[in-house]
Amino acid sequence: MKNFVVSVMTLGLMAFGATQVMAADIADVSSDYWAAKEINDVVDSNIMALQNGKFNPEGSVARVDFVQALLKLLSNDNLDVKIQNSFTDVKSTDKTYGAILRSQQLGLVYGYPDNTFKPAKLMTRSETQSVISHITEDMDADVSVLNRFSDREEIPSWAKSPWAKTLNYGIFVNYPRPSELRPNDILSRAEEAVILARLKDKIGLVKDEYKNPELLGIEHLNVSRKAPNNEVKVMSDGNLVQEGNVIAVAFSEKFKSDAAQPGDAVYFVADKNIATEEGTVIFPEGTKFNGKVLNIQDPKWFNKNARVYVQIDSVTLPDGKTTALTAKPFYKRYELKEGPWMTAGKLALYTVAGGAVGTGAGVGFAFIPNPAEIGTGIAIGTPVGAGVGLVTGLVTKGLHYHAKDGEVINVILLKDAKVSKVKTSL
Repeated sequence: MKNFVVSVMTLGLMAFGATQVMAADIADVSSDYWAAKEINDVVDSNIMALQNGKFNPEGSVARVDFVQALLKLLSNDNLDVKIQNSFTDVKSTDKTYGAILRSQQLGLVYGYPDNTFKPAKLMTRSETQSVISHITEDMDADVSVLNRFSDREEIPSWAKSPWAKTLNYGIFVNYPRPSELRPNDILSRAEEAVILARLKDKIGLVKDEYKNPELLGIEHLNVSRKAPNNEVKVMSDGNLVQEGNVIAVAFSEKFKSDAAQPGDAVYFVADKNIATEEGTVIFPEGTKFNGKVLNIQDPKWFNKNARVYVQIDSVTLPDGKTTALTAKPFYKRYELKEGPWMTAGKLALYTVAGGAVGTGAGVGFAFIPNPAEIGTGIAIGTPVGAGVGLVTGLVTKGLHYHAKDGEVINVILLKDAKVSKVKTSL
């Protein structure tokens, strides 16, 4: 057993050594520096910068420095600024003007109640954890996790929940003494590098409103050649199905226009995976499309069929996630109605029925004066009756719209729809 433990420790040390990244290009960070790997990571990713080839790992971190690094990590360093400057200590001529306003616009690091931002104020370790907690997904973290640290009583009351949350997420640093958090110490650049590298590795924990997703590629949905658009942007945080795309959905139950009314809910499902040509599943089998009946026009005389107008307002994926999606039937004027085959069937029935009546009448009239003329009566009565039947079918009211459970229709997206990524395969 002793030999086994020694072997495991040896492998661990070897693995640790293998993960160290050579920092020969950073003059003041040796390859065996405790945060060398993370420092190289954030420098290579352009999240933090060198000055004259040096990183200054033991240097302190100002609020504006942290903001600039965080914006780069979240790919928001070029975000269009749409707010006015309300800070009395920030000028438009400052180099960091744009970064501060972007932070305020996103809600990353807020200013102070006195309308100042204090760009040069140094970040404490607790303030840093508070920002990380603020931008990551909510969770009910048990603060008892702090009990294992010897300096837990030094944590400000406002910072206890943020510390508990970020400890649970593993986005923190407590080097060189694992039993201490040093909550009120000033954050060093090396510590900043470690925290940002860990946040980068767990970017999926960051709330969507704070990150600018990366475009991974453009793929194509080719359900209908007549679709105005077939492009889907595959993003790092989901798939953007662009306006004009057409998808095929199936009624989740029978639908009858003569038994429905405006405002009724109507549901469709994906009866199979809806995927791009390139293989990305956008809507897995079982996805539910939630809609409503907007209006119904009853059948009218002269064989005019009923018109049904529905709209899909949201989509619920099999994992329970629901997102907005605006779509209508991909048909003329977005209407659902019985097709020409059903109409032709109706006319055929009228024609056949009329022909039968005509035949009977022809036989009857022929039989009365001369039974030998029955054949002539049939020859005359059948086409006359069929013609009358056809005319009758053409002038009567049209058909109601009926759809079977599972009947498929095409719908077109009227707006872009951002759909969460799904873990499935074709």
